[in-house]
Amino acid sequence: MQSLRRMLLGRRLASEETQHTKISNPIALAVFSSDALSSVAYATQEIMASLSGALMHALGAGALAGVAGHAIFGWSIPVALGIIALLMILAISYRQTILAYPGGGGAYIVSMENLGDIAALTAGASLLIDYILTVAVSASSGVAAITAALPVLEGHNVALTILSIGFIALMNLRGIKESGGLFAIPTYGFVLSIFLILGYGTLKLALGGGPTVVQVQHAAQQGAHLAGLSMVWIFMRAYSAGCTALTGVEAISNGTTAFRDPAGPNAAKTMIWMVLLLGTMFLGITLLAHRFGVTYQHSADPTVVAETLLSKLNKAILGDVSHGLPKIIYYLVQGFTFAILVVAANTAFADFPRLAALQARDGFLPRQFASQGDRLVFSNGILILFFFSAALVWAFHANTDILLPLYAAGVFMGFTLSQTGMVVHWRKVRGRHWHAKAVVNGLGAITASIVLLDIAITKFIHGAWVVILLVPVLVVVHFNIRRHYVGVKSKLAASRTDAFLPNKHHAIVLVNGIHRGVVQSLLYARLIAGDRVEALTVDLGSDGYHESPAMEKLRADWSIYGLGIPLRCIPSPYRKMVEPILEEVDRIRDAEPELALTIILPEFITPKWWQQILHTQSAFRIKARLLLKPGVIVTSVPMHLPQ
Repeated sequence: MQSLRRMLLGRRLASEETQHTKISNPIALAVFSSDALSSVAYATQEIMASLSGALMHALGAGALAGVAGHAIFGWSIPVALGIIALLMILAISYRQTILAYPGGGGAYIVSMENLGDIAALTAGASLLIDYILTVAVSASSGVAAITAALPVLEGHNVALTILSIGFIALMNLRGIKESGGLFAIPTYGFVLSIFLILGYGTLKLALGGGPTVVQVQHAAQQGAHLAGLSMVWIFMRAYSAGCTALTGVEAISNGTTAFRDPAGPNAAKTMIWMVLLLGTMFLGITLLAHRFGVTYQHSADPTVVAETLLSKLNKAILGDVSHGLPKIIYYLVQGFTFAILVVAANTAFADFPRLAALQARDGFLPRQFASQGDRLVFSNGILILFFFSAALVWAFHANTDILLPLYAAGVFMGFTLSQTGMVVHWRKVRGRHWHAKAVVNGLGAITASIVLLDIAITKFIHGAWVVILLVPVLVVVHFNIRRHYVGVKSKLAASRTDAFLPNKHHAIVLVNGIHRGVVQSLLYARLIAGDRVEALTVDLGSDGYHESPAMEKLRADWSIYGLGIPLRCIPSPYRKMVEPILEEVDRIRDAEPELALTIILPEFITPKWWQQILHTQSAFRIKARLLLKPGVIVTSVPMHLPQ
């Protein structure tokens, strides 16, 4: 098992090798930006789906094919521009956060230091949920991209998605530097392929090879059916849907400590590059989708995954993709789209364990999350993230149409609290140009809170209610975990004055046969308890009145090998093993409360690990129950069987 572990994960790293795990800016862009960059594969798609749903509701299904359809889908451009404006505000705001908090932690640390526990735990809970959704959404979208190109894989989305998540988890268990080096290829390949298709589409339009533009005045006449509050509502829905493009923007600020020194400036530079690439690709895809008349509608069947908008756009730009160079380019773009969407889960695998470790160190999550594994990564966080994201994929059939409405609420909750905390931070530390910095972060907080309200209103019935409900539940869980740790610490400290030495000691050896391990246990019991030793067995074959033949044989052997220690038999006509022993222990403790009682279990250990599974594990079950009994000491005496 150790050899297999080393083969899969690599050699163990000592604590002083932490610097070995630091990553350069190009690798960091792949690790922490793949989530944000990959969102361009479905952000425009979600805008179009929201607009198509609104148009069908207002004018009927036939409107999608008419001029009104073109008019309503034209709204995708101002929606995208509004999202780009918000992206710029958040980018400047988070750049200030990175430079002010080079130790990482993002919204959780900023909120904890400036807004208090409740705000910090709200931000932390929302981000933990968002990271789980990131993995599920990204991997599901990636598999949808590849099944659009290879229809033979249709119907296997769930299995392929879970396998993809498992691969990402395994690579992260090897270490962030190793996984980043591997995943840089899909990230940069995707960026180059998107710019290739955008450039080709723009050139095609410039040379007059694109479709005819529908006249704006005709579109406006048909779109006049939608006016007043209905237009505002449609725009709000489309805007909240498109804000999935901004998920992952905070990832760099959360993982600043993974950068090479100087960590803060390096992270800030990487943030700028990420925003420029994200904004250009998102706006380019939206413009060309509108210009080439490419639209998208959610599948009516939740178990069926519709062809992605990006796949349709590639076909519209390239033309016939059944052969030749267009076919190669189409499969290249779809392949890299699949790769980066799967790799986008890597951003969550890089940030979720770090955030969980910070909360565990503060006592708000189990301590195990703060422990680093052999490869200096937070292995427990990686495994938990894999489990929950895979469960989501299975529950929602790997369908992004269902998963995406759950997606953006949590991240904008974190945005709002982080930027609000930064305003408080600048007011406390002041310094040079602190007023201007506070205004920038204040603007980020206001815009993020407005979008959060928009998402809560327009996406509430579509799934946002799940996140809005889960966040306070998680906050309560965090506080209960912290209360438990504080209580345990105080009880352990107080127990120092309660220690006493019992004046009597009694040892009970549990037996069900005679072998070397039982004899060794009897000798050990004599060593620690002197004459106050007895053996106890449970007769599973007894009818309550007469002993079973097996018990009679045990008594005959006991007279030879029992070392003169008395053997007491408990009849169990209902064939229970554990309960009669617990009842006997309770009887002894009630009779002599100050007695030091030691229960000794002889155990045989098989030479092969898998052979142990073939046995009843009764000793394990007895120990698990006895450990819950106060005043009872449980001791195992192992006997290792020869090969």
